[in-house]
Amino acid sequence: MSEHQPIAVIGAGLGGLTLARVLHRNGIEAAVYDLDAAPTARGQGGMLDIHEDSGQVALRAAGLHDEFLGIIHPGGQAMRILGKDAEVRLADSDDGGDRPEVNRSDLRDLLRTALPGDTIRWGAKVTAARPLGDGRHEVALADGGTFTTDLLIGADGAWSKVRPLVSNATPAYSGLSFAEAHLLDADTRHPDSAALVGSGMMFALGEEKGFLAHRDGSALHVYIALKAPADWATSGAPAAKSSLLAHFTGWSGRLRALIADSDGPLVPRPIHALPIGHRWARTPGVTLLGDAAHLMSPFAGEGANLAMLDGAELATAIAAHPGDPEKALASYEETLFPRSEAAAAESAANLDLCFRPDAPRGLVEQMAGYRGQIG
Repeated sequence: MSEHQPIAVIGAGLGGLTLARVLHRNGIEAAVYDLDAAPTARGQGGMLDIHEDSGQVALRAAGLHDEFLGIIHPGGQAMRILGKDAEVRLADSDDGGDRPEVNRSDLRDLLRTALPGDTIRWGAKVTAARPLGDGRHEVALADGGTFTTDLLIGADGAWSKVRPLVSNATPAYSGLSFAEAHLLDADTRHPDSAALVGSGMMFALGEEKGFLAHRDGSALHVYIALKAPADWATSGAPAAKSSLLAHFTGWSGRLRALIADSDGPLVPRPIHALPIGHRWARTPGVTLLGDAAHLMSPFAGEGANLAMLDGAELATAIAAHPGDPEKALASYEETLFPRSEAAAAESAANLDLCFRPDAPRGLVEQMAGYRGQIG
C-alpha cells in the first residue's frame, strides 16, 4: 500500500528546502523527496550572490538570515571585466553591497539542518506522477515504491518529473555551453590565476566566448563559455583541454592558463532555458517552483534567488489559507508568473549582451550605467 503525505515536495535544492523550512516555522510539515543518496552525494556548484530583495527575503522568512550572514564570503562582491588580452576594462571592489556571496553547499546545509531530521527522504528518485482526482496525486519512485499526496510541489529542477502535470513546455538549448573547471589551492599553486580572478567574480569576454570565474574559498571556479552546437556537450570535446584551448588561440596566456592549469576533469554544462513567460493553467493539487517553473540562463543571477523566494512565498500562501490549497496556489502563481517572466527576459538579454562579437563592450557599458544610477 502506498504511504500518504499531505504535502510532498520533490527536490531538496534551495527552493524545496526553503519551502519546507518556512512551512515548518508555520507548524506545517512536509515530506521532501530527493534523488541523491545523501546530501553529500554530489557537488552543489560554486558561489551564489544572494539578493536583498529575493534570496535574503526568503532567508528572513525562514528565520535564518543571521546565520546566513555568518557564512558569506568576504570580498566576494568584487567584480572585474577583462578583454581577451586580460587587460581590465572595469573593476569594482567589494563595497559591502546588498548581494553578498555564499557557497551554495554551505547555504544548502544551512537550510537542510534547520529541518527536522526525518523531513528529507534521500535516495528517492521520482520517475512519474499521475492525478487521482480531487487534487490528489500518486508519485512513482525508481525503487518501485509509490506514495500519494494531497499537494504535490515540483522543486525538481530543469528536467522536472512534475512539470508535465501542468505544462508541455521543455527546456531548449540556448546555443551556449560551459565547460566547468577548477584550480585548487590557487593562491599557492596558481598565484597568477588567483591574482587575475581576484576576490570575487571575473568576466573575460570577446569574440562571442569567454571565461567566467570566481573565487570559492581557496579554489577558483571557472566556466569556459562557447557558442556551440547542441551536441557539443556529448561530443567529447569539452573534456579535452587541447580542444578548448584551440578556441582561444590569440587570447592572453594568462586566460588560457585557466584551462591549461585546471585540476581534475572538465565538466560540460550546456545552458538550457524554458520559454520566457512560461506559465500554466491552475491545476488542482500541484504547482512548481524554481528551475522547474522558470529555468533560465545564469546571466541575471536570479535562479537560486528566485527558487528560494518561490519557496518562501508558496509556504506563506499555504499557511495563510489553511484548508484551502487551491486558493493558496492561485495566490502564489499570480505573483510567480510575472516575476519570473521579467527575470527570464533579463537573463536572455544579458546572455546576448555578454557574447556579442564586440564583447566585453556591452557589459562594460551596462555596469558603468549601474554605477551612474547608484552614484
